[in-house]
Amino acid sequence: MNSQTIIEHEGAHTSGAYPKRQLAIVRGEGAHLWDAEGRMYIDCVGGQGAANLGHAHPKVVAAITEQAKTLISCPEIFYNDRRAELYDLLISLAPPGMNRAFLCNSGAEAVEAAIKFAKLATGRKGIIATMRGFHGRTAGALSATWEKAYREPFMPLIPETSHVPYNDLEAASGAINENTAAFLVEVVQGEGGVRPGTAEYLCGVQALCRERGALFIVDEVQTGYGRTGKLFASEHYGLEPDLMPTAKSLAGGLPFGACLIAERIGEISTSTHGTTFGGNPVGCAAAVAALHALHDEGLIERSATLGKWMIERLRSTLPATQVREVRGLGLMIGIELRGKVAPILRALQEKGVLALPAGATVLRLLPPLVISQDDLETAARAIEEVLTAQPELA
Repeated sequence: MNSQTIIEHEGAHTSGAYPKRQLAIVRGEGAHLWDAEGRMYIDCVGGQGAANLGHAHPKVVAAITEQAKTLISCPEIFYNDRRAELYDLLISLAPPGMNRAFLCNSGAEAVEAAIKFAKLATGRKGIIATMRGFHGRTAGALSATWEKAYREPFMPLIPETSHVPYNDLEAASGAINENTAAFLVEVVQGEGGVRPGTAEYLCGVQALCRERGALFIVDEVQTGYGRTGKLFASEHYGLEPDLMPTAKSLAGGLPFGACLIAERIGEISTSTHGTTFGGNPVGCAAAVAALHALHDEGLIERSATLGKWMIERLRSTLPATQVREVRGLGLMIGIELRGKVAPILRALQEKGVLALPAGATVLRLLPPLVISQDDLETAARAIEEVLTAQPELA
């Protein structure tokens, strides 16, 4: 089918819940995507963070293929060899003190698990999250998400969930009390504009939680698995979360998530949470392959090096009349514009570069960690050309 036919057929039956771009992607390899007519694009969307290893990574493809021929479904009421292998590997890589994981299917599910486990472990009901934070769209995760346009149509959501300013330790201190089950925070706010937290803030919130008996939940759904130049963004500041939701690139692009659990949480009672497909053998095999590839191919270090280069490149060349700030960590980059991002995204697509928004005025880049420096340079030049051609942003 050509692009127009694909768009017409999908458009006739899709739910309408997603804002669609007029582009039909049919193939991917590494950091490149192709439409139905064979035009290639540099991918700086990266599956919204799910394609850290790029598209069709051969080690992940091989692991999926082999496991699919052996066993696809195996719920956690039974033990499984692939699941055991993943647990061993994942826990060996986790922050200090984490010795268990709940396997699920997405970031929102991992956040839901963290919220439920926090309430179970503490006997408290309050959840504190941050302004501009994004944690998912299911009921519990949505309650912790800041954007009112996402939350308000579904009110009332989970009670005793509140929000405080990000990077404001005094506000956190004033909010965490004897009813607080957990403080939920991102090391770098993704959907909220690619805003990194400071070491003082993040370490300070962790200390407050320890002092007051609340749990410290670090949402690593978008920042995990090499995105920021460390396996987990928590490592930049030596954080030791009590609960850590992860997902997106964990299984090389397959739907897969995990909520990592610190030993100090204690036992989680049987049947208090569950999922049919979480920890399925195909996803586990893909995750093992993906984690080995990140290490064996030096992709985490590559993210740090290329991210630093790209941020410096953009800061030095983008016109100040159109750009307020370039910020980020590793290959998680945000360009805050002086105008709307939507027309910039359309113009970049015309130039063969696909990117993301992070709010109405931030251009977000989440390229696969396998991207070449030449492709990043091409993307940077395209951004510069598009912004220079948009004097109305000034």
